[in-house]
Amino acid sequence: MTGSPSSDETADTLDGPTAPGASAEHSRFVQRIRRRYATELSWLPPGLPDTAGLHALIDTLLAAGRPLPAALRVARQLVIERLVVHDVEQQASLANVTTTMTLLAEVTLDRALAQARAETDARHGAPLDADGQRIDFWIVGMGKLGARELNVSSDIDLIYVYEDAGQTAGGPAGVISAHEYFSQVARQLYALIGDVTDDGFVFRVDLALRPNGNSGPAVVSLAMLEEYFLVQGREWERFAWLKSRVVAPRESVLDGRALALRSLVTPFVYRKYLDYGVFEGLRQLHRKIRDEAQRRAAGRPERANDVKLSRGGIREIEFIVQLLQVARGGQFPEIRTRSTLKALDRLAAGGLMRTEAARQLADAYVFLRQVEHRIQYLDDQQTHLLPTGDGDLAWIAASMAARLPAASACAPGDPPCCRLLDRLCSVRELVATEFDALLHDGRAPAGARPGNGGCRQCGDGPLAIDSEELAERLPPELAERVRAFAARPRVQALRDESRLRLGRLVQRAAEGLARGEGTLEAAVRLLDWVEPLLRRESYLALLVERPEVQRRLLRLLGLARWPMRYLIRHPGVIDELADERQLRERFDRAGFVADLEERHAAWVRSGEADEGSLLDTLRRAHHAEVFRTLVRDVEQRITVEQVADDLSSLADAVVDCTLRWAWGHLKQRHRDAPRFAVIAYGKLGGLELGYGSDLDLVFLFDDAGEDDPYRAQEVYGAFVRKLIGWLTLRTAAGELFEIDTALRPNGNSGLLVTSIDAFEKYQRGRGSNTAWTWEHQALSRARFCAGAADLGERFEATRREVLAMPREREALRAEVQAMREKVRAARPVPAGRFDVKHSDGGMMDAEFAVQTLVLAESARHPELLDNAGNIALLRRAEDAGLLPAGVGTAAADAYREMRRAQHRARLDEQPTQFDPAELATERAAIQALWRAVFGAGGGPAAG
Repeated sequence: MTGSPSSDETADTLDGPTAPGASAEHSRFVQRIRRRYATELSWLPPGLPDTAGLHALIDTLLAAGRPLPAALRVARQLVIERLVVHDVEQQASLANVTTTMTLLAEVTLDRALAQARAETDARHGAPLDADGQRIDFWIVGMGKLGARELNVSSDIDLIYVYEDAGQTAGGPAGVISAHEYFSQVARQLYALIGDVTDDGFVFRVDLALRPNGNSGPAVVSLAMLEEYFLVQGREWERFAWLKSRVVAPRESVLDGRALALRSLVTPFVYRKYLDYGVFEGLRQLHRKIRDEAQRRAAGRPERANDVKLSRGGIREIEFIVQLLQVARGGQFPEIRTRSTLKALDRLAAGGLMRTEAARQLADAYVFLRQVEHRIQYLDDQQTHLLPTGDGDLAWIAASMAARLPAASACAPGDPPCCRLLDRLCSVRELVATEFDALLHDGRAPAGARPGNGGCRQCGDGPLAIDSEELAERLPPELAERVRAFAARPRVQALRDESRLRLGRLVQRAAEGLARGEGTLEAAVRLLDWVEPLLRRESYLALLVERPEVQRRLLRLLGLARWPMRYLIRHPGVIDELADERQLRERFDRAGFVADLEERHAAWVRSGEADEGSLLDTLRRAHHAEVFRTLVRDVEQRITVEQVADDLSSLADAVVDCTLRWAWGHLKQRHRDAPRFAVIAYGKLGGLELGYGSDLDLVFLFDDAGEDDPYRAQEVYGAFVRKLIGWLTLRTAAGELFEIDTALRPNGNSGLLVTSIDAFEKYQRGRGSNTAWTWEHQALSRARFCAGAADLGERFEATRREVLAMPREREALRAEVQAMREKVRAARPVPAGRFDVKHSDGGMMDAEFAVQTLVLAESARHPELLDNAGNIALLRRAEDAGLLPAGVGTAAADAYREMRRAQHRARLDEQPTQFDPAELATERAAIQALWRAVFGAGGGPAAG
């Protein structure tokens, strides 16, 4: 046991109690190491070695007379012996084991590369580019090495990349090309790391993941790699490169020179759209792996217990994680990570996986990896098969005893390994279930396929959209629509695979109809929605891969027309239907902003935080949240008022984020944070925002304390133009808002941004340039939206002061009535129709009446100064005795009902002009309000 650390020496690295029932001595590999390297074991300091400790160990071995190849090999043996002791006897965590193995690979590769380059330099001179600069060379770690998850007996998947073309400076053996130089370095690296000698090997080296696999060159330049990605890169290679990173030389990692590789790899792995087309590619890869595992297990039942490749094994957990990352990571950089366990956490945090499922998969991953390590500890073999010997199984079970649940199906007399095997079976079944749920074959479960109900044998197999056999199996009305759809040139021009996908979607829709789920109208609207998206096949792939999304989409399309229009404009939001939890919850501004900031930080980390990425990020986030609100709205989970509250809060959050992000990209900015505020007017100001409403905004800045106020005006003017551009520009991801700045001081002839001092003077009527009455009406619905909070407080104080200024009531009423007639003349209503907004007795009459009450009475009744909304202010006015009993309450109820009627009509794309009889009671209530405020003779003209 010479050289084995005591439990006291390693207490700081332990993660659980000791396991007295299992000893590292059972490992035949450990026995060999202790016999051969009894003296050297003491050269490794107590605890698990870090990078410095590994270098020190190698230096000690070199000083003792061993050449580098032998020193690297002996170092590996000593480190793994230490890991077995820590893991088996002292319950070290999985992270401790894999991190140590990863550090060992990085250090040994770094040392080997330094020697290989030095020896090649001595023969041919340094490799130089056209400018005479040394060409860098990177060892790219793939798989578990890249993810810092290396096994104790794993091979290492490597790809060798050099920076540029060139040739060597020359030496005793002459001048050679850079490619030949690095090919020699690669051969020497293999000899130093992979060759088996009397001291064993350092790591088994696998170069099969390089471009063109084993038929390709051992080393590739950046230019060669870029061309390969663009021309030949296959889907499965994207999953392999997801975990890639430069592991040596260390110097290139630290100085950032190796970042050039990232700019090639990232766009290859992650697409800028929701990439559900990768499902089929990974499905085929997994099918090959599983078929190969079954072939090897044929006639050898013990091979069925492969903890990595068998059903429910480690590979299926990795596939689940990588599939979701590749599909979504292009738009959500915060889920990008090489680590499987970190990725599970991030997928759950982002709502892309159920939290409980992520936790269970993480527990399963740790358990399977720890079993895998114990299998490999036995003989230092790269195997994942459970041993068949009772003694080895009992040893693994004993070493895992502290990690096994107390409850199991094992009886008291069962062998020691029973609990281990019971746990292994349950874990693999859980993993297989989650994997099959994600990577099914795109069809509904067999039990869900009806044999009648108007869809005769719809589920027998996929049929192309233009197949007459498919049409014959559909309900007649749907079949007629499908035939017309399939005959269109755009459909006929699709690939066979796409026509099969469309056919599968129609089959599913028909099956839903047969089960009483959805309506025929919804199925027809599905075709209307799909038609503009035929060239964007990722959305077809999404629906095929996620049957529950198609089911929820059909339900939504059957409830109203406007959701279809929104989905046509922003098809990416359909993925929101995958998570019903988010559809049930109200908008959470703090969570929304936190998610955006996390995404922004992820763009910065990946070096992609350019304006284009940020603009698209804001748009996608806004579209997704609007869609969630829309679903809650159409399904009547929230009221019209709650819809407006949530959309208004969402707009505030987006404007706030945009303001902060855009300021960081303003070249003229002269301070870290702007002294700047955005003021919301109109529907946003009154918290009554609807779908597609524009934003009425006014921009203020504070030039107090500025060394050059004129320069500040220029800077903030440039900033407002940039901010409006960020908010209004249409990008590939769509648009955010239409912005209206006409309510700023002096309207469209005024400056885009106003100092708060000038704004206050304008509103208070000081000087020759003063606000009109209609501007004070608008001010009653204004509020601080985003920016510097202290400026928001100052604006609110000014707003309340201006609204409470003394006014001559009759003159005020006359001005408001004149403005109302002017608006009405611009919005004529057809005879015999009632427009809920513009007709007399409509919502605008109520709004003007409320504004008049605020301007005339808030000096005596300060409770009217709050921007509380028309309904609340009407009730307050009645409570204050400013309206006859019942008039305010009736008008508030009528206003609410008119908003509902308007909202329902717009959702179904119907006109907001009704038969007057439909809302006669509500109209009368608002007409009574108008008379109470303006007098019996002040009623608006009929219309």
